[in-house]
Amino acid sequence: MANDVIQAVDAESHATILALNNDHAQELSLLSAEDLAQMVAGAFHARRIGEGDAFLLTFDQDADYSSPNFLWFKARYPRFVYVDRIVVSPKARGRGLARLLYEDLFARAQEAGHQRICCEVNAEPPNPASDAFHAALGFAEVGQAAIHGGTKTVRYFFRAL
Repeated sequence: MANDVIQAVDAESHATILALNNDHAQELSLLSAEDLAQMVAGAFHARRIGEGDAFLLTFDQDADYSSPNFLWFKARYPRFVYVDRIVVSPKARGRGLARLLYEDLFARAQEAGHQRICCEVNAEPPNPASDAFHAALGFAEVGQAAIHGGTKTVRYFFRAL
């Protein structure tokens, strides 16, 4: 669609991105405005579509980021881009926005010389929509972990570029 233009996450979009993130805190994690601003500032690639339709936030191996999922990849791969969060609002689903954001990321990562995109998907609580989406994009499972004191189980994936 013509209005599905990918744009940088900028200061003016933080409030809508934060609301979208926190509406999906079970799948992602709750953020404060300060957390989001710090994450965007350190991101490899931070993009959005529309006013709160969708966003993607990624880090490369050099990021100063302490997420246990990011650190799992950092301990195993010398160079990568990690998808920390991607979400599409319920009102914007079915338009292919997540695929557009990922395709944009793949192009940007290749331009920067990366050969691997990494992410995690919740195993417990399950996220079957994310499982199916990442499988369709060619991601393969490379590990699992229990995090946050065992309250959440994740599966780790990567896709070669």
